Amino acid sequence: MDYRKSKAPSNTVTRDVQELWKDTGNIYESVAIIAKRANQISVEIKQDLSKKLAEFASYNDSLDEVFENREQIEISRYYEKLPKPTLLASQEFIDGDVYWRDPSKEAQNEEED
Repeated sequence: MDYRKSKAPSNTVTRDVQELWKDTGNIYESVAIIAKRANQISVEIKQDLSKKLAEFASYNDSLDEVFENREQIEISRYYEKLPKPTLLASQEFIDGDVYWRDPSKEAQNEEED
């Protein structure tokens, strides 16, 4: 996923609490969903960055030699400028792009039927 094309802001934004809990009915549940999605995004970004930087890795035993690779620096700068995973997850949640389910509520509904 190209996180640069996301509508998420790059800096901290004050969110309307009413907007966060309207889908779940509980602000804490909404925050938990956003936190879990942020962890998923963080893992995806880290794997993507590691894969791209591995292409430029040099396996030298000498600690004295440090090579500055221009492409590697540009890739790192790109990832530094991305919005933080929590901001991306919050925007996805507000836009309705996050799927979640609560197994305990599903079990209660089955018992009532």
